Amino acid sequence: MYNYGKDGKPLNKDYLEVDLPKFLQNDIDALIEGQRKQVLYVDCLKDEVYGSINAAYYDGTITEEQLIYLRKKYLGFEPGEGL
Repeated sequence: MYNYGKDGKPLNKDYLEVDLPKFLQNDIDALIEGQRKQVLYVDCLKDEVYGSINAAYYDGTITEEQLIYLRKKYLGFEPGEGL
């Protein structure tokens, strides 16, 4: 059973990561793996994720809601930051 917010959307935002474009999912997976292994180039991996999020948004394959969620979750951005 889902819990819903005042906006009628689930409080658990994992649904925003379903069916992401393959290139974006690959970059997210590489970032997670790089952070797990504590690689020295994690900043480069974050740059790749940032670019892939932007590309997916501007080509219309993810929504603005997904853009904000993914930037916050993986890059630490606050909503509206970097727009």
